[in-house]
Amino acid sequence: MKEFTQNDLINFLPRFETFVGIDSDGCVFDTMEIKQKDFFHPHIIRHWELEAIEPQVRSAAEFTYLYSTFRGLNRFLGLCKTLELLRDWPEACEHAEIPDPTDLRRFCDSGQPLSNTTIAEESERTGSKLLAQAYDWSIALNDDIDRNMPAPPCFKGAEKALQRIQKNSDVIVISQTQAVTLLKDWYRDNLAQYVSVIAGPELGSKVDHFSMAAVNRYPANAILMIGDAPGDLAAAQSIGCNFFPINPGHEVDSWQRFLDEAYDQFLSGGFSDEYQHQLNHEFKALLPHTPPWEQTD
Repeated sequence: MKEFTQNDLINFLPRFETFVGIDSDGCVFDTMEIKQKDFFHPHIIRHWELEAIEPQVRSAAEFTYLYSTFRGLNRFLGLCKTLELLRDWPEACEHAEIPDPTDLRRFCDSGQPLSNTTIAEESERTGSKLLAQAYDWSIALNDDIDRNMPAPPCFKGAEKALQRIQKNSDVIVISQTQAVTLLKDWYRDNLAQYVSVIAGPELGSKVDHFSMAAVNRYPANAILMIGDAPGDLAAAQSIGCNFFPINPGHEVDSWQRFLDEAYDQFLSGGFSDEYQHQLNHEFKALLPHTPPWEQTD
C-alpha cells in the first residue's frame, strides 16, 4: 500500500489533456451515514462527557457533517462547528458544560494542514486542553473505525465511471478523509488502480491538492472536481474549474448522469455556464445553511 506525499502532487506528470479530482467519502464510497452516526458522534459525546444532551449533540453533528452546507468538512472543522452550534443552543447549554471552541477555531483557521500531526504539535506549543482533547478524540476515532467499521460499499456506477475516466483523463483522489482510512478504502477492493495519487488532509486542503497537481498544468476548463459536499464546489470555484456534484441521497442517479452526459460534455471542452449553473442549483438546494432548531416559519 503506497503512502503519498506532497511531492507526488508537486511532481505530477500529465498523461492526458484533462484532469479529474475525485472525493472519496459520500462520493465514491457509501460511508457518510454509518461513519458519522456510529463512530464520529458517539466519540464526541464520550470524549466531552455530553451524555446529558446526546439528542442535541447528535442533531448538531448530523446537521454539520451530513445535512447542511458544512457537509464534508475536515473532521476538526466539523467538530469546531458542532461545538459552536451547541453553545448557541440554549436547550443544550442548560443541561451540559460545552467546551469553548476558540482554540480549535484558531487552529482550523491557521492555514496549516488540519491533521493529527499538526493538531498535536499545536496542542504542545500552546498548551491548549481542547486541542489535546481533540487530538485524543481523533486518534480514538481512527482506531475505532479501523477495528469496527464494516467495509464501505462503492456506490453503483462509481467504479464504472473511474474505469472510463482513467482511459481519458488524469485522475487523483482529493479528500479530507485521513490517510489511515482513505488508503484502506481505496486499496481494499483495488480501486486504487484507477487513480495516480490518493491525497488526504495530511497533504493539505483540497485547493492545495489542485494547486500542486493541476493548476498551471491544465487549462481551467480541462479540470473537473467530482464531489458530494459544498467544500468540493468551493474548491472548484476557487480555481475556476468544472464541478460535478454527487448529490447526497441521489448518489446512484448522479453517477449515472455523469456517465450518460456530464463526462462527455467535460471532454468536449468543459461544461457550459448554463449546464454548470443547473448542476450547482440542484446541488445547493439539497443542503441548507440554517439548522432546523433555529429556523422560524
